[in-house]
Amino acid sequence: MSFLWGVMGGPSAGPQPSGAETIQKLCDRVASSTLLDDRRDAVRALKSLSKKYRLEVGTQAMEHLIHVLQTDRSDSEIIGYALDTLYNVISNDLEEEEQAEVSTQFYFLGDLGMLECQPISRDCDTDKFLFRMSWKHAASQLEFDFHVRWPGVKLLTSLLKQQGPQVQQIILVSPMGVSRLMDLLADSREVIRNDGVLLLQQLTKSNAAIQKIVAFENAFERLLDIITEEGNSDGGIVVEDCLLLLQNLLKNNNSNQNFFKEGSYIQRMKPWFEVGDDNCGWSAQKVTNLHLMLQLVRVLVSPTNPPGATSSCQKAMFHCGLLQQLCTILMATGVPADILTETINTVSEVIRGCQMNQDYFASVNAPSNPPRPAIVVLLMSMVNERQPFVLRCAVLYCFQCFLYKNQKGQGEIVSTLLPSTIDATGNSVSAGQLLCGGLFSTDSLSNWCAAVALAHALQENATLKEQLLRVQLATSIGNPPVSLLQQCTNILSQGDKIDRRGSKVQTRVGLLMLLCTWLSNCSIAVTHFLHNPANIPFLTGQIAENLGEEEQLVQGLCALLLGISIYYNDNSLENYRKEKLKQLIEKRIGRENFIEKLGFISKHELYSRAAQKPQPGFSSPEHMMFDHEFTKLVKELEGVISKAIYKSSEEDKKEEEVKKTLEQHDNIVTQYKKVIREQDQELEELKQRITTLMSQNEQLQATVTQQVSQIQQHKDQYNLLKVQLGKDTQHHNSHGDTFQMNGIQTEEVSKLKEELEEWKNKHELLQGLIREKDFLIEKLKSSQLEIGTTELSSQNSRSDGLEHNNELQKELEMLRSQLQLQSAEISQLLIENQKLQVMNTTADPVLGDSGVIVAKSSELEGQLEQQIKELKSEVKALSEEKESLKQHLDSSSSTVAILQDEKIKLQQEVAESKKEQDDLLVLLADQDQKLSALKIKLKDLGVPVEDEDDIESGDQGDEDEDVEEEEQD
Repeated sequence: MSFLWGVMGGPSAGPQPSGAETIQKLCDRVASSTLLDDRRDAVRALKSLSKKYRLEVGTQAMEHLIHVLQTDRSDSEIIGYALDTLYNVISNDLEEEEQAEVSTQFYFLGDLGMLECQPISRDCDTDKFLFRMSWKHAASQLEFDFHVRWPGVKLLTSLLKQQGPQVQQIILVSPMGVSRLMDLLADSREVIRNDGVLLLQQLTKSNAAIQKIVAFENAFERLLDIITEEGNSDGGIVVEDCLLLLQNLLKNNNSNQNFFKEGSYIQRMKPWFEVGDDNCGWSAQKVTNLHLMLQLVRVLVSPTNPPGATSSCQKAMFHCGLLQQLCTILMATGVPADILTETINTVSEVIRGCQMNQDYFASVNAPSNPPRPAIVVLLMSMVNERQPFVLRCAVLYCFQCFLYKNQKGQGEIVSTLLPSTIDATGNSVSAGQLLCGGLFSTDSLSNWCAAVALAHALQENATLKEQLLRVQLATSIGNPPVSLLQQCTNILSQGDKIDRRGSKVQTRVGLLMLLCTWLSNCSIAVTHFLHNPANIPFLTGQIAENLGEEEQLVQGLCALLLGISIYYNDNSLENYRKEKLKQLIEKRIGRENFIEKLGFISKHELYSRAAQKPQPGFSSPEHMMFDHEFTKLVKELEGVISKAIYKSSEEDKKEEEVKKTLEQHDNIVTQYKKVIREQDQELEELKQRITTLMSQNEQLQATVTQQVSQIQQHKDQYNLLKVQLGKDTQHHNSHGDTFQMNGIQTEEVSKLKEELEEWKNKHELLQGLIREKDFLIEKLKSSQLEIGTTELSSQNSRSDGLEHNNELQKELEMLRSQLQLQSAEISQLLIENQKLQVMNTTADPVLGDSGVIVAKSSELEGQLEQQIKELKSEVKALSEEKESLKQHLDSSSSTVAILQDEKIKLQQEVAESKKEQDDLLVLLADQDQKLSALKIKLKDLGVPVEDEDDIESGDQGDEDEDVEEEEQD
């Protein structure tokens, strides 16, 4: 402070120096002082004056401060003072007390921050140097000093606010520029971390390239962690800053939105919307945070996004439970009005065009007694004129999104208007009843909202347009019911006669939009409309009149409705054919005048506003005239109707012919589609078969791999056994070596003899095993020969059996023919017997002869019966022999198959036995070598060892001597 007193003249009396003179002296001191302490004190003094004298410090001290940043990098204190001074000069964030003291010349200069940035930006090198210095001190890992890093962050943020595009470009070309700035979010000091969030907010504004880099530097993970640490929606302003940064990264950036969805970050948004039962007394910060959170959800499912990305985000929000959580807020009590409105808008866009979400929303019930559907509760608030205008617009948008590309929902809404589904008890209010009540109420805004909502229920659905013609309304007691279409036209024709609250034009515009949507692409509805003789004169009268600017919109919509009645007319009514209606327009209105009135719609300012986005965003109820979907209909029909007015009857006929041919082509296409569907079904069946075969193949491959692994295990076990045998032999060799080292004793020699005997026994055992294996091999060979002979014999037996079978069949046929002949003879004899019996009864004298004849016939019958029994027994025996031969043939074929299997198995066993024999031979060779080695060692030791040949010769000699003794005896 002594330096400041010296520069400013101290407390001495006399005229005090001005601020500019003081700043000049301090700048000279910074430039000329050789001591670092003097320069530091001067920069500290400039920092204290920089807030009050921004212009003077900026113009006089800027170069000196930049020089300090360049030369005095080693001293963190002076660097911090210089960065703070530059921040105070460039930034516009003045405190209220300082703003009161600022002179009027600063306000006259305009934006002082931009004015102070101009000297810097004139010299590109200076600008880049200042940025790089501030960036280095803000983002470098080495500059961790709080008094350096924090001012650097603030200065860089201020530079981004004033010269955003230039600084962004410098950061993009700087190596690791964005990555180092991202490290600020991981700083343990909350002040630097929070200011780092503000810095990234400014950095990511309107720059898609930087937004992508920041997103891929794990920004989503870090920001969501900060939001969770701060308490989600209950957090402070840090949560708000993080949410604003997330909006910058995701809004209008399809790549980041896809990355956010694939990174499963949507699931982490669900805890944000967990609210309790008591929702009273929310703080202003919580309301702001929750509002930004809802806006972030809407960014992901905005209708302006690509349809595929929006649909995937909608499905993810349903599966993670986010939509369910939003619906709980929607039906909760005590929620602030602005949060409730934004929640309705958010739910609207989450369910828009997504059938799964729309079905869930249709099943949501409000917590009332009795429970009512959420759609009914929302419609009650829409047609209630006491509700806020913004809330009513949000409910209308929600209803529109619920019906968007939802034919099922459209059918449910229209079904509540049909006579068969109306609740006769009147205990519950349906959606259709609420829409009709709003359509015919005295509030013009309710009329408009109900008309637009009902038009969305008919959007692109010809069947529902025809069903809605069945709706009948009871206007008053004693009068017959009137159709809904007729009631709409009646209210439209009455016009100003009914006292309404709000704009009278708004009601007529809503009804005309409903009628245009209803009649478009529905010839039956056009016929019903033309059937009322008062409708066409009303429309022509409205179009032909010269009215004010407000009524011009009504005239344009009347012209559109009349054009739809001509274009979609099927000429079923003779008085209102297309040609007659065109002649009527030409006589009463004029074609040019009609086209001019039709063009009033698209030229209107409110039409262009409504065509921008689906959400109805109106500043006041008077501006609520057009619907977004209706603007699409106008674009589609305006040119078509203008062409249809100028067409002649011949051209109309040609169009009809073209339409018929198109219908025929459509029928052909539908037939081909059916064929294609059938082929698709066949392909699917074939694919299923292929999948089953593939699965079976995989199972078989798995079994093969298991068998291969088992074989490998057996091989490994066999190798282990070999290794163990080798270790045993090595163990014995090592024992022999130890014997040589320690000296040979008699006990050790005896042990060696015992081991030799054991090895000899093992050798004999192995030789016996080899003999057995040889015997088995010979047996297998002989069995193979027998198998071959059995196969030949089985084949011969087959042929013999077949020949024998043929002979038996021939014999059976012969026996059958004999039986037939004998049965014929028996029948003849029976007839003769009957004749003889008759003669016996008639003639008594010949009684004796007839008795003899009867006896003979009885004998013949007995003989015949015995022959028949014998023949039957022979037939049975032959059939049994035939069956036995068949069984024998079957058994022989089965035995052949079994023998073939056994042959394969025996061949395998032979191969395995050969392998085992080879292995045993190898083992025997090894053992012979070891035995010979042991004998050599024993001989070297002086132990007498007999060779096998000597032993065998000795044994033979003993045997010869025994034989000679026996002969002598």
